[in-house]
Parts: sequence; structure tokens; C-alpha cells
Amino acid sequence: MLVKFNFLSKSLMKQTNVTMILPSWTLFDGAKGKAESYLPDTKFQTLYLFHGGTGDDSDYVNFSNIVRYAEDHKIAVIMPCGYNSGYENTGEDVLPWPSRYWDYIFEELPQVCASMFPISTKREDTFVAGLSMGSIAATKWAIYGGERCCAALIMSGGGMETSAIMFAVNQDNNGSTNFSVDLDMLASKGIRLADPESDLFKTAKRNAQEDRPLPKIFMSCGGDDFIRVFACASRDLLKDYGYDVTYDEVPGYAHEWDFWDLSLRKALNEWLPIRHDIILK
Repeated sequence: MLVKFNFLSKSLMKQTNVTMILPSWTLFDGAKGKAESYLPDTKFQTLYLFHGGTGDDSDYVNFSNIVRYAEDHKIAVIMPCGYNSGYENTGEDVLPWPSRYWDYIFEELPQVCASMFPISTKREDTFVAGLSMGSIAATKWAIYGGERCCAALIMSGGGMETSAIMFAVNQDNNGSTNFSVDLDMLASKGIRLADPESDLFKTAKRNAQEDRPLPKIFMSCGGDDFIRVFACASRDLLKDYGYDVTYDEVPGYAHEWDFWDLSLRKALNEWLPIRHDIILK
């Protein structure tokens, strides 16, 4: 069941669109041993799925098979619209109102969805994922909200610095997504791929040192993706801090939907610790 809704966000101070998948009965549920879908108090495990730059809440429906995957695995999928915000809060001096995209996806959206739809809010039932720009949001969610989600799927990215990515993209790549990033050039400009001194990675390190809940991290990247070096830098830092990180690199793929669809299928079939069925009280 594909649900599209629009509401006035307090964090954004504007109407915003959300696309959501709520699993419904399918012809093959009985043969697969799935529970009855339409019983009182039924809940679903939930995946918050963040799109990449230049996209919106419709991207995954238009360019991947996420609707079918969600139905097969009986998991709700929530896809907000972040546009080119980086899922970050703007400065408070922005007029007429600041756009607090991080507050929106991290606090407001989960509260709104839990109050309106039959989704579980338990840690073991909550997952986050994102690609490219959305991978930054998923990484932040996993690190700042480890007590609220148990696993994260990070596709073509990680806890990267947006300015570093855009600097690399704006070099002579002619619009391709499989160019090589010049690491020496970045270093000469004082640009770090993933900054261990950022609040994000200092929080990640502190979480591990203080024995706080650490979500499992599943990272995937195409072997020909320009962003691979950024993803590996994030991977190495998180592993060093003690996070359980699984990294999957597939040769021959760049920054592209064929790869991201493959990662989504793998994650829901094999990687994420999901029930593959509804939750009955």
C-alpha cells in the first residue's frame, strides 16, 4: 500500500510531502507463511529511507523496487522529502523562518508517523537507510539516535563533509560519477574525507567509549563510484571506534540506481535484522 501525505511541519515551517509504504495483503502471503495483515493492533517494523541530492520523497518509488521489497518483507518504509538540504538545520537568522531539516527527520517525522500509522517505535524494530546525501542523514541518525534504531544501511557514502564532496564533484569530472578523487589535491586544500574532529565522529567515539547502544552498520558502495574513498574513510573510523560495520563493494557499479536497488534488496533479504513479517500483539 503506497501512502502519500502532506502536513505542516513545525521544524520546516512549511507544508512538506512524505511517501510511505505500508505492507498490505498479497496473493502469496499464505504460501510464504505470512501472518494475517488486517488484525487489530498490528504493527510494522519501520525503515526510514532518505533520498540523495536533487531528489525528493518520490525517488525510491520511481527508481527502485522498494514497494515490492517492503511488501515482501512486511516492513513499513518512510521516505521524507529533503530536497538539497543535506538534512541539516539552516541558521536561525534565515527569514522568514529557518528550515530545520535535521530536527524534522530526527524528531518531528518519527513522532508524527508513530502517532498516525501502525508502526513500532521499539529499537529492535527501527532501521534507517540512505544513499549519497541521504547516507549522511542515515549515518547521523545511527550515531545520534543509537538508542532508537538497531541498524543502518549506508549506501554510497557515510559521515562525510558535504563541502568536501562538492569540492570533489566540481573538479573536472564532466558530470560522470565514476571519476577518481585526487586525494593529494584534497589534502593540499586541507579537506578531510571524514573528519574525526567533527561533532558526528566525536559523538560516535564517545558512544563506544561509554558503552552506549551502537547500531549495526551496513555500508555498500560501487567499485567505480567517485564517492568510494569518502565511504571507506567513514567505514574505517567507525570500525576503529568499535562499531560493527559490514562493508559490501560491488565492482562495475558507479553512483547509480541499479546499484542502490541491488543494495536495498540485499539489505532486506540478508543484512538487516528484520522479522520478514508483521508484529502481532
